[in-house]
Amino acid sequence: MFAAAATALAFLLFPIAAIFARVTPGKLVAQLSRPVVTDALVVSLKTSGIAQALVLLLGTPAAYLLATRRFRGRSIAVVLVELPLVLPPAVAGIGLIAAFGRFGLLGGTLDTLGIRLGLTQAAVVIAVAFVSSPLYVRQAIAAFEAVDPNLVAASRTLGAGPVRTFFRVVLPLARRGLAAGEALSFARGLGEFGATIMFAGSLQGVTQTLPLAIYQEFDQDFTTALAMSALLVVVSGALLVALRLTLQWQPSRPTSRFLFAPSR
Repeated sequence: MFAAAATALAFLLFPIAAIFARVTPGKLVAQLSRPVVTDALVVSLKTSGIAQALVLLLGTPAAYLLATRRFRGRSIAVVLVELPLVLPPAVAGIGLIAAFGRFGLLGGTLDTLGIRLGLTQAAVVIAVAFVSSPLYVRQAIAAFEAVDPNLVAASRTLGAGPVRTFFRVVLPLARRGLAAGEALSFARGLGEFGATIMFAGSLQGVTQTLPLAIYQEFDQDFTTALAMSALLVVVSGALLVALRLTLQWQPSRPTSRFLFAPSR
């Protein structure tokens, strides 16, 4: 058993350790000052930040509705929310082009409004939000379902309206699950590749995110590709560490040690 566990752990950690073993830390840091890296980092952080703001703004009420209302077709709605999680990246990119591209279903309407999404950062934001939002919404549904309905009913009985109850009672009780979902969603969006390159292209300083820059530099300068890969590893690891610390600091009743519990 211990041998199997050690083998599995080594298998998971070895490729990550190999990224940092191929070049010295000094060379990695030096490569990070190259324009291709800094431009990709700025685009990644900017587009991911905007995408996550949209995910929180639209995904939170959607998740609360799905968690607290029982209606015909709810199961289908939940499946549709989860569907982008299992779509191949190429399919997600084709879907976005078919929907929002110049000749897509909404292409004519967008052209009439003077909106061009192709080869713009708006296209990157849409791609990132599309592939990452299900991770947040699915976890948010589980978090809202775990809120004791008696506490919500007590708040309403004491005179608080639906909006005040949501912000003063429901959100604080669900914050651990929401934070977990948002961390996963942000990490997934930061690493998005397939849908982004198909829908938004890869223009340096405009739509080229870190994963796209890594792909470009793979054949041209492997050291730079390693440096950017190491940067993404550090950012992803920092997100997980911050999430763990957040969950430890927030008081709650004893629960599973797994970050993401299934919904009922």
